Amino acid sequence: MFTYNPPAHDKLTILHHDDSILIVDKPSGLLSVPGRGPDKQDCMISRVQKTFPQALIVHRLDMATSGILVLALDRETHRLLSKQFQERQITKQYIAVVVGKIDNAIGVIDKPMICDWPNRPKQIIDMQQGKAAQTHYEVLSYSVDDNTSRLLLTPITGRTHQLRLHCQYIGHPILGDQLYGDNNAREMAQRLLLHASGVRFNHPISQQVIDIKTNIPF
Repeated sequence: MFTYNPPAHDKLTILHHDDSILIVDKPSGLLSVPGRGPDKQDCMISRVQKTFPQALIVHRLDMATSGILVLALDRETHRLLSKQFQERQITKQYIAVVVGKIDNAIGVIDKPMICDWPNRPKQIIDMQQGKAAQTHYEVLSYSVDDNTSRLLLTPITGRTHQLRLHCQYIGHPILGDQLYGDNNAREMAQRLLLHASGVRFNHPISQQVIDIKTNIPF
């Protein structure tokens, strides 16, 4: 049975803050929003709202994924940012460490996805009923010592568990992935080695280009 054990809260890691937008660095193991039950109320948005009570969630990261999370500080900004996400005007980048050596240094994984309802929240590839899902990848390095590759992943669409499922589908699961990894992948890392490392978009109020990068914790 799953036991939620979020990391201890010291202080927020703020990457950007203005009158309309707050961008923070979410730790691995912390929910983006509250889950079901009193034991799952500690999450990124609840921690943020202790300092910024007006903050509104715009998008989410998986509990196991760390990295950049964009929040709005008023309802109009929330509406405009949500529209940018829906229209794919926001570029997000992730760093992942996966099992094995990938033959092609650059490529696109284009496989439709659908929820595996008997095993939700798990997702599966479904060529007939799945929703379109595309992920661009670039191999940054390969380690002979442990047979792993470091990837730069750029999701073109934003499906639930998209990066995790796409990496697993091509035979290179992300290290530490307890849901999609095989025994080898699950045992090779204490956490999911997936980090939201960059985001770029036009500020919905000022129209200034916001380009944020964060350090990789693995």
